[in-house]
Amino acid sequence: MQIRRLVFVVVMLLLGGIAVTSARAADEPAAGTWKVNVAKSKYNPGPAPQSNTTTIKIENDTETYDSDIVDASGATSHSSFTTKLDGTDSPVTGNPYGDTISVKRSSPTHYTATIKKGGAVTMTVHIVVAADGKSRTATYHGVNSKGQKEHDVIFYDKQ
Repeated sequence: MQIRRLVFVVVMLLLGGIAVTSARAADEPAAGTWKVNVAKSKYNPGPAPQSNTTTIKIENDTETYDSDIVDASGATSHSSFTTKLDGTDSPVTGNPYGDTISVKRSSPTHYTATIKKGGAVTMTVHIVVAADGKSRTATYHGVNSKGQKEHDVIFYDKQ
């Protein structure tokens, strides 16, 4: 009888842990692995990359971001950062637009990122996760590394 009770308690604890983990994932719709849908995206001035896969983790109001890109010519690059979601500047590596980024979350599905190079804003990115959590859009406004005005609307599908 004691073993049955112990098994019951262990099973209930495991189920409770799964429920808490699922609830946390639902609270962070931006978290996960995202792949660019090149056909739906618009790159101005372009060209579009061949592929872009981004992984986002959000814990304790901190975002960890990793992105692997294959550009139009086939060259690969990786960018990453870890930042608080309160608008604080943090270093970013591998980003052609700048050397720091700040991300501010206005809701679980809306974010604004500001990328700076040498302290000057080069790019502002508005990110919106769809209500169903299956896609997200990142709209870029600013100046690219060549000094050209850039306006990209990038669609991602959740993997």
